[in-house]
Amino acid sequence: MKCKRFLALVMSILLITALFAGCSASKAAGSTYYSDSRAPMEEMGSSNGLADSAGSTDAAAIPQNQKLIRTLYLDAETEDMDPLLQTINQQVADLGGYIEAQEISNDSLVRTKHRFANLTIRIPAENLDRFVSHVSDHANITSNRETTEDITLRYVAVESRITALQTEQTRLLELLAKAETMNDLLLIESRLTDVRAELEQVTSQLRVMDNQVNYGTIHLTLTQVEQYTQPEPETFWQKVGTGFVESLKGLGNLLLGLVYLLIVALPYLVIPAAILAVLLIINKRRKKKKEPKEKNPQ
Repeated sequence: MKCKRFLALVMSILLITALFAGCSASKAAGSTYYSDSRAPMEEMGSSNGLADSAGSTDAAAIPQNQKLIRTLYLDAETEDMDPLLQTINQQVADLGGYIEAQEISNDSLVRTKHRFANLTIRIPAENLDRFVSHVSDHANITSNRETTEDITLRYVAVESRITALQTEQTRLLELLAKAETMNDLLLIESRLTDVRAELEQVTSQLRVMDNQVNYGTIHLTLTQVEQYTQPEPETFWQKVGTGFVESLKGLGNLLLGLVYLLIVALPYLVIPAAILAVLLIINKRRKKKKEPKEKNPQ
């Protein structure tokens, strides 16, 4: 017994000593890691810096605002053309725009009553609504239509192309200064000429898009009339016809909805229908087997 107790005590002492040795070794390793981790941290910092710069470049490549081209089509009536044209010209100037084209025509028979004017007006995009409001205050607008074209992706593509061409041009100029043979010189100058021509063309496209985005276009048609056109009130039968058409539309939408639900639920109906068909077939076969037995019970 005493020998066993002595051996157990010795094993316990050895185990505790080994544990302390392991802890001290791990602490030493940890201190060595932290003391020598300055260089890796600097490398990580530099790589993070590169990642941040790349992220900022990607964010800068995306425009802050959409590039939209707004075009308005206005038809208006007036009882006196000349004063209206004067106030429109003044309003266009006040809003920072200009008249791109103007055409005024008179009826050959009755000049004072039937006159027409077609104007193409360019106004800063943020002032388009103010101009429409001004026209509605001085004339009777019979038609107002607007179209909007989003050219954001095309704009970004052109900007990226300009940046790439500028970078290539700078590199070609550096190579041109270091060219040693006449053949290299001619090749570099030829490519440089192509790059400059394309850069000028793409830059011109960007200017055109900037002008289209910054200035909206208004196609204004003016007609001089003796009396403004008034919207005619709907008669009883017109209201009945409108209601009937709306009812047909509602019924059509309902039928379309039912067809849609049927198509969507079709996969869920196939399995129960198949099971029901199998059960019906089995039931019929059982009835057929029972019929002879019932006729001849003996």
